[in-house]
Amino acid sequence: MSGTALGGIALGSTVTAAASSERFLVDAKKVSASEAESAGLEVVHDVSEIDLLVVSGEESDVESLGSAYAADSVYSLDLPVGEDAPVTAEEDATDEPGYGIQWDKQVQNVPEAHEVTRGEDTRVAIVDSGVAAGHPDLEHAVNTDLSRDFTGDGYGAGGPYGGYHGTHVAGIVAADDRNDEGVVGTAPATEIVDCRVFSPTGGASFADIVAAIVYSASIGCDAANMSLGAYPVARQGQGSFYGKVLNRATTYANSQGTLLVASAGNDAADLQHDSDVISLPNEAANVLSVSATGPIGFNWGDEGLESPEYTPSVYTNYGTNEIDVAAPGGNYDPEAAEDGVPGYYYDLVYNTLAEPVFDDDGSYLGAAYSYGWLAGTSMAAPQVAGAAALVAAQNPKYNANQVRQALKNSADTVEEFDKTYYGAGFLNPVDALE
Repeated sequence: MSGTALGGIALGSTVTAAASSERFLVDAKKVSASEAESAGLEVVHDVSEIDLLVVSGEESDVESLGSAYAADSVYSLDLPVGEDAPVTAEEDATDEPGYGIQWDKQVQNVPEAHEVTRGEDTRVAIVDSGVAAGHPDLEHAVNTDLSRDFTGDGYGAGGPYGGYHGTHVAGIVAADDRNDEGVVGTAPATEIVDCRVFSPTGGASFADIVAAIVYSASIGCDAANMSLGAYPVARQGQGSFYGKVLNRATTYANSQGTLLVASAGNDAADLQHDSDVISLPNEAANVLSVSATGPIGFNWGDEGLESPEYTPSVYTNYGTNEIDVAAPGGNYDPEAAEDGVPGYYYDLVYNTLAEPVFDDDGSYLGAAYSYGWLAGTSMAAPQVAGAAALVAAQNPKYNANQVRQALKNSADTVEEFDKTYYGAGFLNPVDALE
């Protein structure tokens, strides 16, 4: 499988997926955890809410259960071509409040939305590589008691153990707007729950992602952000089993009032016309699929934008009926980057970063906190998750479907570009609150 698990500058990044020979997803409608253990299997996740067991052991022992099963898959991230780290700000830029270079928050009129609500009494799960609870712009928001490590790698939760990506995503949702440093999040008063599914090595398993979805719903999250995925996944065979399991999880989350928000992917693919394959999890039932937009020329000089903030990003997946809304994810001019145009990276999304540090033995030593630019549908999805928190705060009796419809009904129609990139339109949090 190729596709995108975690966004970076994104162009040319791919995902490899390998079927596990030791971990399996088992349909548990007629099999209990105790029966699995009696068969010599270790139960990794008992996701009873959706009749699913994730087990570790020999396939012959799994077969002896007499229930449908599939091998778990592990997705790993290849870093973007030519980049082994996010673009970082110059020292004087990172030390000063960053709203002036947050074109994404400016185009959404986020300060105006905050006059109505900042997302109070809401909760958003970040299913990702780990959220740095100690980052100065996130220490107010992360609930470390509720945060969970689904990988089993022993590092825990509430830290950027799987990389900087999850902290950037969380900052887009909830970066502190009242600490006189750093950047602004869409819903700075929401509570963040770190659901870590990526490890420093080994990637993220499909089973761990499903378990994180169910957990997010079980603890009452108003939204769960999934800036991850795989494309293309065959609709037949093991892909069919994955689809059924995932749909159980997403249906459960929807019934519990949790809006699932997922990045559409960075393959520049037309999802509508790929009939034999599917993009997961964004094409699953009850998942709000988000494409990315971004400007070309923001802050390059005095001549203004070459293309506006709602321009479809060069990498974004698209497709009629496969995209629900478009949101700021950052854009990318390959020629400008290649030619070294000063400040070309301003067209990316600027937010919180936490780079994990490990010793030679793999022991976690801490994290370097900073701010920087990334681009991808990974950055677009949390814009929507943050907006969902605002809508939920303003309308506490709304269920997940009502929050989804508020976001879609208020999205701006864009006539300038092909509608296949936008679904209902371009995200408008202020109108969603009205």
